[in-house]
Amino acid sequence: MTNLNQRALEIFRHIVDAYVETGEPIGSKTLATKLGMKVSSATIRNIMSQLENMGYLQSPHTSSGRLPTEQGLRYFVHGILESGAISKEDRLKVEILCQEKGVSFDTVLQEATNLLSGLSSCAGLVIAPKQEVRLKHIEFVPLESGKAIVVLVTLDGRVENRVIDIPLGIPSSLLTQVSNFMNHNMQGLTMQEAVRKSKTELQKLRDKLDGEAVDLINQGLASWSGKGNDASLIVHGQSKLLETVEHMEQLDNIKKIFSILETKESMLSLLEASIEGDGVQIFIGAENELFQASGCSLVLSPFENSHGDVIGAMGVIGPTRINYGRIIPMVDYTAKMISRILGDKDD
Repeated sequence: MTNLNQRALEIFRHIVDAYVETGEPIGSKTLATKLGMKVSSATIRNIMSQLENMGYLQSPHTSSGRLPTEQGLRYFVHGILESGAISKEDRLKVEILCQEKGVSFDTVLQEATNLLSGLSSCAGLVIAPKQEVRLKHIEFVPLESGKAIVVLVTLDGRVENRVIDIPLGIPSSLLTQVSNFMNHNMQGLTMQEAVRKSKTELQKLRDKLDGEAVDLINQGLASWSGKGNDASLIVHGQSKLLETVEHMEQLDNIKKIFSILETKESMLSLLEASIEGDGVQIFIGAENELFQASGCSLVLSPFENSHGDVIGAMGVIGPTRINYGRIIPMVDYTAKMISRILGDKDD
């Protein structure tokens, strides 16, 4: 990374700050005023020209002022910006969310995404856990004749339901027997492990269990076959990102982002980048294939389960002029709080 002297750094920092605040180019005279006339306009113009030659600044056709390029923003974020602590106000809002009792993990993720969007005025997103969930409780509940609902509760707090067909006339006592068997034998297992174990256990107990009970156990497991292998995407606040659009080409590119984001390959690649990066990752513009020509940036941070395994990531998508100094610690703190919630749910 190129080293700038102290004067060039100060000027460059003011240019980036002005861009983040207004999105408009800033000229040498305005900078001289901001700097309290410690540096002349001529000296500032000379330094701005050097920064432009280095690829850190650009000069729009309609103005004599300068804007940071994507390369310049990356240099600022990765080499100059000192990311501080989350503000007290933002921290309080995150903590209030995370103190809610009796809500499922899915609800926490939905609300965290919404919170990040609201605090950042950008689009918030969560790439939900990609690994297989572990079972905490399974229950078969009779519905109308010939139907039952299979309720699955996972160790990370998620609750999901599946409706299955059952033979007519099956008594509630048999459904209770099936529920008890599955909870006794399969608690703490992933779905794949439960399927494997059921094959051996049912073979041993086939003489003791009613044939219909065996069928129900297999059917209940089959209703979740393959569940949990893929990542899923939660996004809130797309409209806030669209508010930054200045021309139709940008609108088309932003629409493409959300379309690409929803593919399994894109979600997993971003998740893998979070795991490999060990902490908050910042992708600015064309630094990542996903954002080429979009004029957007992504701040992404992983969250972990109680074993320290990364199982998802959350962050903010916004224009390249987002307030990195505020958003980076906000995303980092929120991800750490979500990890703490996961640890509590696993206990």
